[in-house]
Amino acid sequence: MHHAVWFTPWGWIYKPRSWQGWAIAFLAIAFCFNVFVAIDRYSESVSDTFYAIFPYFVSAAAVYLWIASHTSPKA
Repeated sequence: MHHAVWFTPWGWIYKPRSWQGWAIAFLAIAFCFNVFVAIDRYSESVSDTFYAIFPYFVSAAAVYLWIASHTSPKA
């Protein structure tokens, strides 16, 4: 079965290879940036910010890696 190749494995991560891959990468980065700005606005310390953004960043990374692993060439 032929599937779309949006990403290329690059060590532990995946590099975008097509416009769809770049769109997913941009959306993940934009989401993380917006989460950081929204949470940091009301945080009183670096640790407050870190603990608050951690679940969002990990979730975004998990979704990114799942999509990338399913749209990259198999070894």
